[in-house]
Amino acid sequence: MKFSGWIALSLVLFGGLAGILESGAADVFLEATRTDFQKIPLGLVGIQNAGGPEWLGGRLEEVLKADIRRSLVFSLVDLPGAGIKVRDVGPDPDPSFKGAAERGVSVIIWGKASLKTGDKDPEANMDAYVYDAGSDEMVGGKKYVGSSSVVRLMAHRFADELVFRYTGEPGIARTKIAYVSEQGAARELFVMDYDGYEPRQLTSDGFLNLMPRWSPDRRFLVFTAYRDRQSQTIDMLEVATGKRWTLAAFGGVNITPNLSPDGNFLAFASSHEGNSELYRLDTRTKALQRLTTHSAGDLSPSWSPSGRDLVFTSDRSGGPQLFLMSADGTNVRRLTFEGEYNAAPAWSPRGNWIAYVCRTKEKQYKLCVITPDGQKRVQLTTGHGVDDSPSWSPDGRHIVFSSILDGKSQIYMINVDGKDLERVTFTGVHNSAPAWSPAL
Repeated sequence: MKFSGWIALSLVLFGGLAGILESGAADVFLEATRTDFQKIPLGLVGIQNAGGPEWLGGRLEEVLKADIRRSLVFSLVDLPGAGIKVRDVGPDPDPSFKGAAERGVSVIIWGKASLKTGDKDPEANMDAYVYDAGSDEMVGGKKYVGSSSVVRLMAHRFADELVFRYTGEPGIARTKIAYVSEQGAARELFVMDYDGYEPRQLTSDGFLNLMPRWSPDRRFLVFTAYRDRQSQTIDMLEVATGKRWTLAAFGGVNITPNLSPDGNFLAFASSHEGNSELYRLDTRTKALQRLTTHSAGDLSPSWSPSGRDLVFTSDRSGGPQLFLMSADGTNVRRLTFEGEYNAAPAWSPRGNWIAYVCRTKEKQYKLCVITPDGQKRVQLTTGHGVDDSPSWSPDGRHIVFSSILDGKSQIYMINVDGKDLERVTFTGVHNSAPAWSPAL
């Protein structure tokens, strides 16, 4: 079986068997570029407590502000600084909102929240309001009700609905991030809110579960499971229930699974026929099709948003490079030509970029992006160490990745213009291989 050195290195870099057995670490610093977007000026009056603990309104306001900032759709405006001094936060617009548009404010939001205390599972309420300064009218008013455990979710939902109202696209505040966390001698799968809150362990195998990827309906994860040091399978897990089953259990190595945008096909790499090749499994009929036939090693397939094409890594040109092909394995063509090492591609949800790991002339492993036609290439990251495991947000405006910026491997997110680096995991000794879920 051919299992070339770069594939072994990929397993170290991206959370595979060698990584845990040898305790390999990754060092990531991500900077990115993107087209400027004219943000909508938005003012947040606040979330007033209408009964309940003192922290309630402040916590909702804190979460909402962070969601608005991360949306990259709105820019928060200082309302008093703009001459808008609110006297009341009732369901009707305050008189001071008149003329807000002339003061550079397009949208004003506010709300009230309450939480019944004393109950075993107290009920939380939030009334949220939206005023559009351009039309000088209320354009939204909604009540959110739930248990105290979903207070943050209320703010996330309000933020997503704001994004949808003004862009027609789903927001990302209610998305999830799956990742791998070291637990003793094992690596297990976890899932958390996109901002790092509410981490939840999904597997408890005691060995290795790696390389998670979401199904398009975000109900399931596919991943590589190392039952022992000799065999690997590709499993599927239902996130809500923990129900789990095996999709591919061929001899040899079965790694880097990725579901098609419609969920009907699983692309993955397997060495069961003697060499690391790419295969496509029909998840409905279980029919298996071999996509690549080459003496080189192929792995890490990533689907285009249309599902008509795949980008993958192969060393058929000497060192590892990115290649494109049609989803049936035809029309194979090389994508990257600059640099001796290009691997681990991730196609953006908008289809305009492919992110990947590139090795610089200084032998540093960084993150790059390239257009699918190969005409434009940008190195996103600089600095020392290894940049690892890029995964796109569903709106295409952020990347989540692994880093040891603080001495241990943790998960970070950053805007694709290289701004607002933010750490989102704070527990565990090694968190890696993040995968950002689709939007609701």
